Amino acid sequence: MEYGKIGTYRLVAEPFHVDFSGSLFLGVLGNHLLNCAGFHAKERGFGMASLNESNYTWVLSRLVVEMERMPKEFEEFTVDTWIENVYRLFTDRNFAVCDASGTPIGYARSIWAMINMDTRKPADLLLMNDGHIMDYIESEKPCPIEKFSRIKLSNPECVRTYPVVYSDIDVNGHVNSVKYVEHVLDLFPLDTYRTQYIRRFEVAYIAEGHVGDTLLFYKESCGDGVYDIEIRRAPEADGKEETLCRFRIYFSNK
Repeated sequence: MEYGKIGTYRLVAEPFHVDFSGSLFLGVLGNHLLNCAGFHAKERGFGMASLNESNYTWVLSRLVVEMERMPKEFEEFTVDTWIENVYRLFTDRNFAVCDASGTPIGYARSIWAMINMDTRKPADLLLMNDGHIMDYIESEKPCPIEKFSRIKLSNPECVRTYPVVYSDIDVNGHVNSVKYVEHVLDLFPLDTYRTQYIRRFEVAYIAEGHVGDTLLFYKESCGDGVYDIEIRRAPEADGKEETLCRFRIYFSNK
């Protein structure tokens, strides 16, 4: 079967995927985006299963999601996904979230690397599978949101510690990308979500977390509803804290 450059996937906001206000959880939306990326890659011959046979896998490096609103309970919506650019070690993948009429309600940008599962070193995408991924670059479809910020905390406060457990770990053996997102969203009280919604969410993944790690959550207010958050691995004896990922969250009034 021949597939085009853009993949479109139909979804529904199931009742067990929405929060107390009836809006889709951001973490669930994140899972949908990553699943759609996986479907798109698999259909075009560079999905996880085929890569794993050669001891390679995809890892997410950056993600930014910007929503006008979240899908509501039982609402049908679609996710479009496409590859905007391919470089030697990274690829840019974009998303559009649309309502049932096809009107965009949000967009996302992401950066991915393909790594060797043993060495954890990135592979040259231009050499993998004779560079077949280049055939699916779609540079004309718009993704009208800003690219990634440079997130750097200056005077953060440690607001939570958390031991990594079984349910945090994904098939690659490290903390699941979306689990970090869910833990970060839990840093804010329920009353915040009663009056505000997350307009934009950015995350930069830096290192991998594993079972046995204790995560330290550092939080800093930037004003105007913007917060920077850094997750670090607690040090072992005489060691230093290691940064695993950084977030920037933009809240707006409902």
